[in-house]
Amino acid sequence: MQLRFAQQMKKGALDMLVLKLLQHEEKYGYQLISELRDRSNGALALKEGTLYPILYRLEDGGLVTSRMSAHVAKEPARKYYAITEAGRDALREMYEIWNEFDGHVRSIMEEEQ
Repeated sequence: MQLRFAQQMKKGALDMLVLKLLQHEEKYGYQLISELRDRSNGALALKEGTLYPILYRLEDGGLVTSRMSAHVAKEPARKYYAITEAGRDALREMYEIWNEFDGHVRSIMEEEQ
């Protein structure tokens, strides 16, 4: 039960977190996976099969764009993702909704019995 609940909670926040990580610079998939894992102390250890559908959905929605880098020496070509202006607007809105929801949950959970 606990694992399933945690997975559902994460799933609801991942779009917002990916957009947040793209807020200041473009990144490729493995960078996003590493940064989510590192900044969450391992709590958000995503597999590629989880991240890429999120990126594709965000791209289809116009919230991110992608570009392929050139193959240079031993560096492979990589697909970089960048947030769009619509993505920045969506991120602000998602964060407002998240904060409001968090406040409601806290008010219920911290209520005296």
